[in-house]
Amino acid sequence: MTNEPLLKVKNLRQHFKISREFTVKAVNGVSFDIFPGETFGLVGESGSGKTTVGRSVIRLYDPTEGDIEFNGKNIAGNMDRSTRKMLRKDMQMIFQDPMSSLNPRKKIADIIGEGLKIHGFCESKTELEEKVAAILQKVGLLPEHGSRYPGQFSGGQRQRIGIARALVMNPKLIIADECISALDVSVQAQVVNLMKDIQEETKCAYLFIAHDLSMVKYISDKIGVLHKGYLVETGSTQEIFSNPRHPYTKNLLSAAPIANPRVEKQRKLLSYDSINADYEHDVIRQLSDTHFVLEPQGGN
Repeated sequence: MTNEPLLKVKNLRQHFKISREFTVKAVNGVSFDIFPGETFGLVGESGSGKTTVGRSVIRLYDPTEGDIEFNGKNIAGNMDRSTRKMLRKDMQMIFQDPMSSLNPRKKIADIIGEGLKIHGFCESKTELEEKVAAILQKVGLLPEHGSRYPGQFSGGQRQRIGIARALVMNPKLIIADECISALDVSVQAQVVNLMKDIQEETKCAYLFIAHDLSMVKYISDKIGVLHKGYLVETGSTQEIFSNPRHPYTKNLLSAAPIANPRVEKQRKLLSYDSINADYEHDVIRQLSDTHFVLEPQGGN
């Protein structure tokens, strides 16, 4: 990893105006960095704003406020043609639902090779077919699978196709949005191991969005805990799991099951009054160079 972050997100806010009187404040002042070859895990309960952060970073949404710097260029506002092309090539996304994110009327080879065609990365049809076949083999599928349609595959296989579509562009950052949540546990392990192997080979970085703490612990170098649109705590994986500072983080960790019935019987679920928690998101107390926590007013 280098000293300069690949992705810098500073004070990101994403608000959705529903009506004249009502605005949904999905993300409020989120800041984090991701370095090349690093995995940043973003965890939180459903509705906390995890997916919105990912979609804002890749510019599926136009950020309401804040700065997003990727590969040395600001991508938060209006982008020129070269910056837009760089973003579409070097940042890819693996979506949560592998079926709805794949066009059911297109063959797998066409789905995976679409980005290569758009950006003109292949000089001939033969080269395109070779690259598609190579990426299918890399994700554990066969080259002949390229002639089939998404509906002919299982959920785990479709997720591998989604990974192949993201990887074929050789991106520097992949945003994995709950990419294992709809899969069986055994298939989840296969997909996560595949992602780790690919990261070691290509040195790409991941923004790994999930609510499964065990998987996040396994794959992540750093973790950010998101709650109601606020990033309440960040730190290394070891710091978050061994010494959580924020009450919400402690609540999340206490709810995670342990595969030991004797220990599980003695565990206690820590309660957290999220309704009355008043976050002062503009006042962040720096605890260390890599570990900070946003304290709720009046909470322990």
